Amino acid sequence: MDIDLVDQDFYWRNGAPYDQLGWLRANTPVYLHDGDAERGWPGFWAITKHADVVHVSRRSDLFSSSRKLALFNEVPEEQRELQRLMMLNQDPPEHTRRRSLVNRGFTPRMMGALEQRIRDLCNQLVDEAKGLPSVDFVRDIAAPLPLYVICELLGAPVEDRDKIFKWSNEMIGAEDPDYAADPAEGTNAAMEVYAYANALAAERRQRPREDIVTKLIMPDAAGETLTEEEFDMFVLLLVVAGNETTRNAASGGMLALFENPEQWQRLVDEPALARTAADEIVRWVSPVNLFRRTATTDTVIGGQEIKEDDKVVVFYSSANRDEDVFANPESFDIGRDPNPHIGFGGGGAHFCLGNHLAKLELRVLFEVLAERLPNLAQAGPARRLRSNFINGIKDLPVTLT
Repeated sequence: MDIDLVDQDFYWRNGAPYDQLGWLRANTPVYLHDGDAERGWPGFWAITKHADVVHVSRRSDLFSSSRKLALFNEVPEEQRELQRLMMLNQDPPEHTRRRSLVNRGFTPRMMGALEQRIRDLCNQLVDEAKGLPSVDFVRDIAAPLPLYVICELLGAPVEDRDKIFKWSNEMIGAEDPDYAADPAEGTNAAMEVYAYANALAAERRQRPREDIVTKLIMPDAAGETLTEEEFDMFVLLLVVAGNETTRNAASGGMLALFENPEQWQRLVDEPALARTAADEIVRWVSPVNLFRRTATTDTVIGGQEIKEDDKVVVFYSSANRDEDVFANPESFDIGRDPNPHIGFGGGGAHFCLGNHLAKLELRVLFEVLAERLPNLAQAGPARRLRSNFINGIKDLPVTLT
């Protein structure tokens, strides 16, 4: 079988290359993938089995997020220095210090307090959609929800959601013709997010509030605090990770329900299934397709020798359909329980900080949709994002009745 797991045009047309990933799991689960000299990509090890992805994720000492960063593309060293201020691109112990500071804004109590607000927002989005001449599920429901929640967390005006949406699209969609004409637009969007973060922090120092910004700019019990650059990078990560993952899980989940109408009917008949449906949606969609690590020493994965500085890429889309872990992995089952998916990462230092919030948003959204829009139907083809990093959907036309 011809293997190309990073062809963005394939993802654009078809979604993740599940046939190739399935073949690799069965035949060469730790696979030396060809590079692309024209684009500056070296060859890399593609990790496709659930157990191996978990192993790489949990061993930051062997597989670094910092040495050459966590995203797939190669970045010059002078740019890496700035990117290492972001938790995504750090290893313990620096990552541990930063995460302990940021955790103050994501306590279970704070997340629980958001549930009613999220339910109100979901009902508001349904009410607004009912008044539109045509409805796109991404634009009108899936995208606004996490943006509203980000504004809620930051204590930012809700009218800022449109520019946050634009910045996120330009940073993540740099390879998609609808979002960015050239990579410079993504860089400019990041600069605008930094400036926005600085303005928020300055305002909260003058007028503290009960929000995540105030918590993060104040010293903790030990007197530790985030530097200005660290805070800017946190806001950047929140704008992208807190928006893209939930938006694309919701959109991909709705598409899966349209393609499996018996599952939609189950949810309509029993909206409480939204609790397990949220996890199954994350497993099925795998909003983040891959992350990169760099081997810090000679080691072994799945019996395959890996050399120091080798590029190692974990594929969550593959791990979440591993036949050794999931019964009938190619079936979308909203009642699947247990569901040991790794759509929020394979554990370890980089397990998704906002996983409880993302599942809360998905659960409440699909409860509201099942209760209020039982006849929701697809009205046109879904259009996918041109990206091998995010399994994204840009458009999903729907009818509400």
